[in-house]
Amino acid sequence: MHAIIEDMVPVAVPDASFERRLARVVVPFGWTELAASTWDVLERCAAAPRHRWPGLVDEWLREIADRAALAVAEIELLGDVRELLRVKLVPALPSDERNGLVCVPAGRYFDALVVVDHPKYGAPLTRNRADLLQLGDLGYVVPRTHERELSDIAPETWPLSSRDSAMLFRKPGSPYVSALLTELGRLLPDPHPFGALVGVPSYDTMLLYPIGSRAVLDLLPAFTDTVAGLHAGADDPCSAEVFWWHSGDLSALSAPPARKALRTLLRGHRRRRP
Repeated sequence: MHAIIEDMVPVAVPDASFERRLARVVVPFGWTELAASTWDVLERCAAAPRHRWPGLVDEWLREIADRAALAVAEIELLGDVRELLRVKLVPALPSDERNGLVCVPAGRYFDALVVVDHPKYGAPLTRNRADLLQLGDLGYVVPRTHERELSDIAPETWPLSSRDSAMLFRKPGSPYVSALLTELGRLLPDPHPFGALVGVPSYDTMLLYPIGSRAVLDLLPAFTDTVAGLHAGADDPCSAEVFWWHSGDLSALSAPPARKALRTLLRGHRRRRP
C-alpha cells in the first residue's frame, strides 16, 4: 500500500512528500504544513478489493490537495492567521454549538472562545479551520490577547451612590474586555478577603466592586441595576448577571445559595471583630 502511495504522490500532489517512516503525506504551504496520516486510506483500502486500491489512493490524495488549496487561500486572504488569534470570554455556549468551535469552559458561567480578529473576515475559530491550518497548541492566545488588546486599559470609576463607586474597565468597541475575568485577582486592590462584585454587561465593559464589609449588601441593588442598564443599552451585550468573585471562583448572585454564602461570610467577619 505504501508503495502505491509513494508512486502516486508526485502525480496527484506534486508539492507533497511521502514520509514512509511516519506513514504520512506532507504538503508544505505558507508558514505551516498539512500532514495527513495514511491510516484513513488504509482503512478505505482494507474494505475494498485490491484492484480498487490505486483509485482509492488517488481519490484520497486529491482530497489532500483540495484541503491544501483551501489552506493556501486562507493564508493568501488573512496572512499568518496565528497573529490574528484572540480569546474572548462568552456566556457558556450550548454543547452542540461549542463542539464545532475552538472553545473551552472557563468556569461555570463562561467559555473561552478563540476568534480570528479581522475587520472583514473575523469569526470564531472553528475546529475544522484550525485543523485545516494545522493550528495545534494555542496556549499563546490568552497572553497575546492581554498583551495586545487589554494592556492599555486603566480603571475608571462608576458611581453607585453618593459615597461609593465601582471600578470600571472599559475599551469602547473592543470585544475582548470580558477576558479580564481571568485577571480579577490581579486587578483588585489588596487585600480583598471577601472578593468582589463583578459584572460584564458588554464585551467592552467590566465592573468590579471590592467587598469590604456588609455595606455591600446595601449597594448590591445599585450594582445590579447598573449592570442591567448597561447590558440593555449595549451594542455588543455579554451578560446581565451579577457575580460574586471569591477565592478564584465566580458565583451568580441570582442564585439563593450564592447570596446566602456571601451573607454568611460577611456575618462571620463581623462576629470576629474585636
